[in-house]
Amino acid sequence: MSQPKRIIALVGSYRKGGVIDTIVEEVLKAAHEAGAETTTVYLIDEPIEFCTNCRSCTQEPGDGHGVCVTEDGMAALLNLIDRHDAVVLASPMNFFTVTAVMKRFIERLVCFSYWPWGAGIPKARPYAGNRKKGLVIISTAAPSIMIPPFSHIAKIMKSAALLLCGQKPKMLWIGLAGMKPHTPLSAKVQAKARRLGRGLVE
Repeated sequence: MSQPKRIIALVGSYRKGGVIDTIVEEVLKAAHEAGAETTTVYLIDEPIEFCTNCRSCTQEPGDGHGVCVTEDGMAALLNLIDRHDAVVLASPMNFFTVTAVMKRFIERLVCFSYWPWGAGIPKARPYAGNRKKGLVIISTAAPSIMIPPFSHIAKIMKSAALLLCGQKPKMLWIGLAGMKPHTPLSAKVQAKARRLGRGLVE
């Protein structure tokens, strides 16, 4: 009997129970109903320090990711992600980019690069392990059509998901999410979230 698919969501919102949290729950609920085991990690609760750009983790070539010299919760989180089959990255757009807590996590993903001293730019290490399905979720108070031309959030989130998954992720953008203190999800967004959740399992 095959093992159920395992899906992990990394939530970069500061508020639990908000739009991002609600849409992630919808995605994971559909995945669970399709037979998956799901885990939610709130990055604001994780003991992750800021990257100091010492580049120790980037000096040795190899597959997967290098080892950071900072002793915090990042290594355990990366090991947890490695044990899952799909990754959801979710963040609201704040000041035209990801939240600071999501950015702190993404900056630590430099360990997926080979960047020895003397090299002009880093190069992504070859992906190690089974490739994962990925899903990026972004919410914004602006219309979702404004995300690509007026911010870099989609590019940042897609690049991070590519490092973690080894392949391009699916995208879900939710616009006009700041019209009310507690903006409900439309039936259209709920249906798309559930479809994408099932897609992570198939």
